[in-house]
Amino acid sequence: MTRSFVELKSIETVNAVHKKQLLTYLKLSGKKLGLLVNFNVELMKDGITRIANGL
Repeated sequence: MTRSFVELKSIETVNAVHKKQLLTYLKLSGKKLGLLVNFNVELMKDGITRIANGL
């Protein structure tokens, strides 16, 4: 059983609504950790956001 969730996007800007959406997925699935990955960035490290549920 995995304890994480990955949300893939290709958008201009990651907004608060995208982070809240991932947090909702985490809460509903009972998972603790999620990664929001946006491919529409110059450097991949700038497109990765870590979201924690209750940690």
